[in-house]
Amino acid sequence: MIFEFNNFELKVRAVLFDMDGVLFDSMPNHAYAWSHAMTQFGLEMTAYEAYLHEGRTGSGTINILTQRYWGRDATEEEIECIYAAKSEVFNTLPEPMPMPGAFEALTAAKELGCMIVLVTGSAQTSLLERLEEHYPGFFREDLMVTGFDVKRGKPDPEPYLMGLQKASIKAEEAIVVENAPLGVEAAHKAGIFTIAANTGPLEDHLLKDAGANIVLPGMMEVACLLRGSINEK
Repeated sequence: MIFEFNNFELKVRAVLFDMDGVLFDSMPNHAYAWSHAMTQFGLEMTAYEAYLHEGRTGSGTINILTQRYWGRDATEEEIECIYAAKSEVFNTLPEPMPMPGAFEALTAAKELGCMIVLVTGSAQTSLLERLEEHYPGFFREDLMVTGFDVKRGKPDPEPYLMGLQKASIKAEEAIVVENAPLGVEAAHKAGIFTIAANTGPLEDHLLKDAGANIVLPGMMEVACLLRGSINEK
């Protein structure tokens, strides 16, 4: 597709979607799980801070906390134990619902003839397994980058560079749809045009400051933006 915005034109072959806060309204559960599970280890994280760290690998988030409270990185065993505790709390919470507008945005991208690539820092298998249930036919396993694949994770550009590699495309042939400052920063560092859907409690300027080319209030607005490209084809 030819994507035009403010006299800026891209020939787009793929749209790279984040998952938490973009495809599923799962961030309230993640924020609750991080803030409540950490206390048993003498670590503290507010729900708001969890949104600021959204997109990091679990080990990256844990090490920020252990550096703050323990003065060191966690060991492999400690990371496994702490993340298991977070996952245990997460899995007791109500199932996150699909994000309003996400299906419409995926449909618009597909109608434009774009490849759809998943790029998420999540290693929650319960969410990954639900992709086909709620978004059947949109995602291919060979076009997914998850927390299981990357070493550095967001805000490092590695996840999005890996997404480009899996799709066999250049940065200028892609658009990213993100919702978190660290994810936006990762996409920006990878040189990809980035649309931020602000589906959480953070201020718009945090997304803009991280490098978002466009900040929209939700996924339905992302769908409308992509549909505008369809209408102009």
